[in-house]
Amino acid sequence: MLPAGKKRLEYEAELAVVIGKQCRHVEENKVMEVVEGYTCMNDISNRDDQQIEQNYVRAKGFDGAAPLGPVVTTPDNVPDDAFVRTRVNGEQKQDGKLTDLIFSVPELVAEITTYMTLEAGDIVSTGTPKGVGPLADGDEVEVEIEGIGTLQHSVQIP
Repeated sequence: MLPAGKKRLEYEAELAVVIGKQCRHVEENKVMEVVEGYTCMNDISNRDDQQIEQNYVRAKGFDGAAPLGPVVTTPDNVPDDAFVRTRVNGEQKQDGKLTDLIFSVPELVAEITTYMTLEAGDIVSTGTPKGVGPLADGDEVEVEIEGIGTLQHSVQIP
């Protein structure tokens, strides 16, 4: 269920990094020691509110904003150049690779932990390939990442 009355709700396929233990000030070469695993994420974005606020609470933090799954797998099961794909109602919308991301997992986690402590179970989203687009009521969404599987969910907009 997504927020009512919004004109621009969009999908964003992302690799989700699951933190395995509390960490702070983690060096890039030590990041994988604190990573429990990876899963798929649809970082659904409310672009209406993203345009009017700077901190993105309403744009990214609403109920239903970040479906995860289908499993958490260890990083060694996911190739460095794994594909990241999104299909909406069976039509492919995104098709990228993890190597296309601006920042690597070690770079992201090292940067984040210079500012805050991450706890076991926290999720770090990594960014999305080109091709984000709109969602409509009743859409069936699939986010597939090589080595992880496919997150499948439907969208309801009241």
